Amino acid sequence: MELIKIVQNAGIVGAGGAGFPTHVKLNAKAEFFIVNAAECEPLIETDKFLCRTFPDKIVGGTVIAAAHLGAKRTVIALKGKYRAEIEALKRSAERANANIEFFEMPSFYPAGDEQSMVQMVTGKTVPERGIPLEVGAVVNNVGTMLNLFDAVNEGKPVCDKYLSVVGEVKEPIMLHVPIGTHVSECIEKAAPSIKDYAIILGGPMMGKTVIDPKEISESVVTKTTGNIIVLPQDHYLIQRSMVSIERIKKQARSACIQCRFCTDLCPRYLIGHRIRPHMIMRNLWREDRLSDDEEFKQCFGEAVNCCDCGLCEMFSCPMMLSPRKINIYMKQKLRERNIKVEKTPDPAVLDIIDMHRVPTERLVPRLGLSEYYPLHARECFELYPDEVYIPFSQHIGKPAEPRRAAGEKIEKGELLAAAAEGALSANIHSSISGRILSIDNKGAHISRKEEKA
Repeated sequence: MELIKIVQNAGIVGAGGAGFPTHVKLNAKAEFFIVNAAECEPLIETDKFLCRTFPDKIVGGTVIAAAHLGAKRTVIALKGKYRAEIEALKRSAERANANIEFFEMPSFYPAGDEQSMVQMVTGKTVPERGIPLEVGAVVNNVGTMLNLFDAVNEGKPVCDKYLSVVGEVKEPIMLHVPIGTHVSECIEKAAPSIKDYAIILGGPMMGKTVIDPKEISESVVTKTTGNIIVLPQDHYLIQRSMVSIERIKKQARSACIQCRFCTDLCPRYLIGHRIRPHMIMRNLWREDRLSDDEEFKQCFGEAVNCCDCGLCEMFSCPMMLSPRKINIYMKQKLRERNIKVEKTPDPAVLDIIDMHRVPTERLVPRLGLSEYYPLHARECFELYPDEVYIPFSQHIGKPAEPRRAAGEKIEKGELLAAAAEGALSANIHSSISGRILSIDNKGAHISRKEEKA
């Protein structure tokens, strides 16, 4: 069976967080194949663990994907300070006689941003709102390579997930869990040190903040869940996430001092994209006065080029304003007004880029995470939950469509929901053996206890 079909059948999607269906991304030819192992955000342990633990599988998956793409250069990019991970991967590449380059990046945020990585590795800037393939590159996460190797060599679909649990816990841990495992079970395994907590699913900069206990109890691990951060409810990051957009707008109108830091440190601005958050903040007071779409586009159109990394609001702004949230708000307003924004032709990297990258070690104190940053996961535990809830939308594009019915028995690895026909979508498989208690267009509830009975 050809690689694309194997990957598609296995339901492999980008494991680093975006969830783009991998069979679509690999259906191409490219000059560069880049494996992203930079672990973009602080406190996340997963990619480092995978590199140390499964270097042969990662290298093997990389070789398979690069050969399929016809890549002239195959690169694994990761931070230079990850010495143990680099050595493990290099030894594996030598054993396999694989022609893989190792690109050692400085420790900055967002090193794992796909377009920043492509520019650093290839010297080429991906066009605004474009994809790396436009400059001859394809980028995949290390977790994706692990899943690809298992699909090709062992016929395994994506049923499980490695993730880290960090923050207010006894100690950071790695977990290997079935997809659909409740997040609360993961947290309990890590022994939380506080009772009333909030969580961030993902990294502290771009992850999803969950505060309501009921919502926490309903949250489950998906194909893109790589990390859970447990924090006190009064932590700076949690409190900041609760500020309403109306309050954020009022703060921006009254307190922005036009220092330009949000623009000068913006990673997309530095690679040549037309994005100047300080100008959007400057014009915010005019929002309700602009009836002309062209004038509205001139004032706020650049917001569409924001990558939502959050550096502008969590590090750059001395007034603690939120340019990112204003950009997200303006993207929605542009969509509502059906305003199309042209792309900048031939964007070019700025010569100040090396001086303006933000070191991760300086970002961490700004986020109030210094007490957690030096701690690292030393052990990986397996969880075997009695029940899982498997969502059918775990990827970019349309949700998968159910193919089983309530009451049926199902084995781990069997197809539960198929990729939507003729659309960007991905297969979903059962992560445990058991009985389907309920299933609808949103997901399926499966019990292992019912299977035993």
